Amino acid sequence: MAAAGSTSPAREPATRSASSTSKGTGGAASEHAVPTEDAAAEAGSDMLQTISRMIYSGSYALAYGVVYAAVFISQSLPRDNPVMHGLSDGGRAAMDQLEDG
Repeated sequence: MAAAGSTSPAREPATRSASSTSKGTGGAASEHAVPTEDAAAEAGSDMLQTISRMIYSGSYALAYGVVYAAVFISQSLPRDNPVMHGLSDGGRAAMDQLEDG
């Protein structure tokens, strides 16, 4: 039992050391809270930028595919028929409307 009494004082400095370390860690954590928030905001900004790029790339690919398919089909149709004359006249009317504002 004497050994149990003699280990208490030996553990006491370790306990004091651990509590002072935790106090120091708490202070350090509060000091680093602002940079962590900045890092989180920057990560959110990077994620938003990545999503924006993905949406842009997807929209570009979709538009390119639709326009390419439409041009390919219109080029493969014979030119001297009512459908092509209607598309040509409609295209000219749309361009005239855009120019007039």
